[in-house]
Amino acid sequence: MSPDTIISFKDVSKTYILYKNDQARFKALFIKPKNPKTNKALNKVSFEIKRGESVGVIGDNGAGKSTLLKMITGVAFPDEGDIYVDGKVAALLELTAGFSPEMTGRENIYLKGYILGLEDSYIKEIEENIIEFAELGDYIDQPVRTYSSGMKLRLGFAINVNIEPDVLVVDEALAVGDASFKKKCKDKIRDIINAGTTVLYVSHSAPSVKEICPRAIYLRKGTVIFDGPTDEALQVYNDYKEAQKAKKKK
Repeated sequence: MSPDTIISFKDVSKTYILYKNDQARFKALFIKPKNPKTNKALNKVSFEIKRGESVGVIGDNGAGKSTLLKMITGVAFPDEGDIYVDGKVAALLELTAGFSPEMTGRENIYLKGYILGLEDSYIKEIEENIIEFAELGDYIDQPVRTYSSGMKLRLGFAINVNIEPDVLVVDEALAVGDASFKKKCKDKIRDIINAGTTVLYVSHSAPSVKEICPRAIYLRKGTVIFDGPTDEALQVYNDYKEAQKAKKKK
């Protein structure tokens, strides 16, 4: 592994057991299920990402994209293989996860900061930047339970893009809110990329992947099919989809 590698996956595999219902899932905590139905979300996935790279992750639903991102953010762990992530990771995934509804927006900035492992002094340093970016006005000092879903998303987005991450993980929705705020979000992500932050971007939108990422990893059923220039990755992906359509017509 080279010294400028910031993310490395080596032969990473992850299998999930599929349960019929919550009752079966609870029962499995005490009794190991016999011959359970499983889904191999990732199958011996290997790649390296250099510091400062912007890499797209493409593929159909169920390809393993979300599992890959969850492993980078430390939410999920592999059954096999090795994962290396060097630096602070911010994730634009479940933006409102970790918020306490009874705490104010300002208090939740600190709560989210603690969850991300930030020090009090650093959170205080970036607090006003987050508040200014979120554009919540006096609501910043009101309980989050009084917020609309859009307001909560704004606050979550503002926190994650203002902590100066080493790695920014973006899943599909680049922006939240009205047209003006969406543009502000997209501009902020461009600034983060230009500042040299490593970005992993998952999207079904080919134009946005091409705009943001010179390189793309194409996953299919948990396996890396192609890893290289984005134009070529999208071509391989589109060729497969066209071939699938042609098969259905026969």
